[in-house]
Amino acid sequence: MGRLDGKVIVLTAAAQGIGRAAALAFAKEGAKVIATDINEAQLRELEDCPGIQTRILDVTKKEQIEEFSKEVERLDVLFNVAGFVHHGTILECEEKDWDFSMNLNIRSMYLMIKVFLPKMLAQKSGNIINMSSVASSIKGVVNRCVYSTSKAAVIGLTKSVAADFIHQGIRCNCVCPGTVDTPSLRDRIQARPNPEQALSDFLARQKTGRMATAEEVALLCVYLASDESAYVTGNEMIIDGGWSL
Repeated sequence: MGRLDGKVIVLTAAAQGIGRAAALAFAKEGAKVIATDINEAQLRELEDCPGIQTRILDVTKKEQIEEFSKEVERLDVLFNVAGFVHHGTILECEEKDWDFSMNLNIRSMYLMIKVFLPKMLAQKSGNIINMSSVASSIKGVVNRCVYSTSKAAVIGLTKSVAADFIHQGIRCNCVCPGTVDTPSLRDRIQARPNPEQALSDFLARQKTGRMATAEEVALLCVYLASDESAYVTGNEMIIDGGWSL
């Protein structure tokens, strides 16, 4: 028996990083996983994994989300993972950077929840998990202005949904990681003028002396997706190796 036997889980940004690790972990625990991403080539790598279906989806496009939702008769868990990390202070954040980050990091969650929540309400049960960050209202982090703002908004959205629909059988929580060793992070490190120094800076701020793995974060996601967390709603689940202490 798996911890997620029989559950239908829809998640975004499943092609790599935390999304991919979560999709694999969900499927391993017996869930039927519908993994979505805009990256068709990498997403296709999941097609041979038992329990996982894949769909191409741009979560910034309302029409695509609505069309995709027609394929999903019922779902138990919606996991909103898609996001982008902008590097810079407010003075280094142009309007286009602000708009892109807010569109992907928070508006996409609004769109996904708005479309899929009615299905959950009709079932009188549902579980929404949103990807936030310690870099948010939890902790001020240098050079993360718009990213932290958007992730603070995710926490606000999570608590609002949890409060509004708790009596209708809906749970909503968010995951707040610290620094996670993902392909996205490695790309951002390589994009810095001095990648070696950038990696050193990331490691220096980790009290544990290392970054989290995507698989470690995925284990927390499995817990939130399972009935083991049935009494948990409206919470920021911090997994940061003590960074926010």
